[in-house]
Amino acid sequence: MIVSPVNLLGLNARNHLFLSTNKKEGRRIADSKLLTKRILRKNHLATPAILAIFRTPRDIMNFPWETLPNNFVLKPSKGFGGQGVVIVKKKAKWAGEWHLMDGSLITTRDLRFHALEILSGRFSLHNGSDIAFIEERIKIQKIFAKYVWHGVPDIRIVVFNKIPVVAMLRLPTRESQGKSNLHQGAIGVGVGLATGISTYGILNGRFIKFIPETKRKINGLKIPQWDNILTLAVRAQEAVPMLGYFGVDIVLDKERGPMILELNARPGLEIQNANLSPLKKRLERVEGLEVKDAEHGVRIAKALFAERFADRVMAEEGIKTIKVWENVKIVTGDKKKVEVKAKVDTGAWKTSLDKDLAEKLGILKASNVLWTKTYKSSLGEEKRQVINLTFFLAGRKIETIANIASRKNLRTPLIIGRRDLDGFLIKPERN
Repeated sequence: MIVSPVNLLGLNARNHLFLSTNKKEGRRIADSKLLTKRILRKNHLATPAILAIFRTPRDIMNFPWETLPNNFVLKPSKGFGGQGVVIVKKKAKWAGEWHLMDGSLITTRDLRFHALEILSGRFSLHNGSDIAFIEERIKIQKIFAKYVWHGVPDIRIVVFNKIPVVAMLRLPTRESQGKSNLHQGAIGVGVGLATGISTYGILNGRFIKFIPETKRKINGLKIPQWDNILTLAVRAQEAVPMLGYFGVDIVLDKERGPMILELNARPGLEIQNANLSPLKKRLERVEGLEVKDAEHGVRIAKALFAERFADRVMAEEGIKTIKVWENVKIVTGDKKKVEVKAKVDTGAWKTSLDKDLAEKLGILKASNVLWTKTYKSSLGEEKRQVINLTFFLAGRKIETIANIASRKNLRTPLIIGRRDLDGFLIKPERN
């Protein structure tokens, strides 16, 4: 494993601590692609269209296969791990024949036989009878075409408590035959939640920097419509509230934008390696937070899990030397800058701002409050709001989150915690 075992989410912890938040009805919906699509459409969430459904052998034998479009996908409703999925690339020369992703031919007879195997339960998650269906094939976004051998990449987003906690771009390869499943040979690429930019890559359990087929760098790809993708993932949980912890697979259609392929009630754990980030700690940080809606959940995710490019900043700007007492400029609600005296406190993890000052600056509005949390102190329990905060320290812009507390009787209205001090050298002051 690439990721350090500290805070790594293992199968046992996932099953006992987090999968237990998935109710039986939620698992039933996620385990059926057709039922998932019905729920998504009912909630006006985009999902690829269904071209045909086969519930019985008679349906298969009576279906006019020759009328199918140039490309399509044949799937089992209750399949898992990409098993049983046939991706048809284009029509061949003769009627009733198509080319698959690797260029080989498949005929109407082959498709019928495969559909019958799906009905028999050969690819079913629970080894029971199944339903086969044909789905439209998504048109790939131009930006992804240079990164894949064939096929359409998808984005796996793990959602917990209506908050996206980790994301991964899955790139099909020759080995995966155009499919996006990691255990079949697809590439998993970590994606920064705050930026939508690719970071690290993993292929068959190995860390990679370049895509084998294209030799393109893994990192630096900015995924289009990132905010819409994250919001769509959270709205999937709003549509299926019986799922507390699950994965959402989203594709980006060239013409229609983000669409939900399917939901996964038991998302795999390799996503941790693709992001070089243990998942357990992230899940614990968002557990129990009150989330108003999908947009609020996305804002929380971006605030909590923002990538910190400290190394790049230090390389470009050099290490900044600051003192314990500094004047900073806080960005107000109307985007002005107000100078405030602050204390640099390495004993505190998180930055804290005075409540009265926050109200005066217009940054304590409901739209800027991420959540309210209860803290224990020597004075008992106290509820504090947590907000987005932007300020400038020694000429460097800091975008962070801050606790709101009463600091009337303290020397400064703002303390800066060590969470926001990467790249700074603190010079002690003599009494």
